[in-house]
Amino acid sequence: MSGRTDSHRVDSLPDPVMALLRAVHDALDLPLPGLTDADERAYARLLVHRARDAQVILAGILDDGHEAGRAALSLRAWVDREPVTYTPWTNERGAR
Repeated sequence: MSGRTDSHRVDSLPDPVMALLRAVHDALDLPLPGLTDADERAYARLLVHRARDAQVILAGILDDGHEAGRAALSLRAWVDREPVTYTPWTNERGAR
């Protein structure tokens, strides 16, 4: 017995909440780094920064009552200011 109702479905969430969830997902969904130490360090640094940014945004909503839609826009703006600059990993042997 799952006890789930339609209120637990993602598509039942308000649009601003969905925008926030998508923004957090996209902020943390980084491509894997290339094989160099520099790429791995840059990946780790960016992931830490993006996780911190997401945490700040979520704290603003949960602790201070910020509006989810505006928070999503803010997070996206922060992410845009700090793009991926390392070489992403590619599978050279993969099918093309």
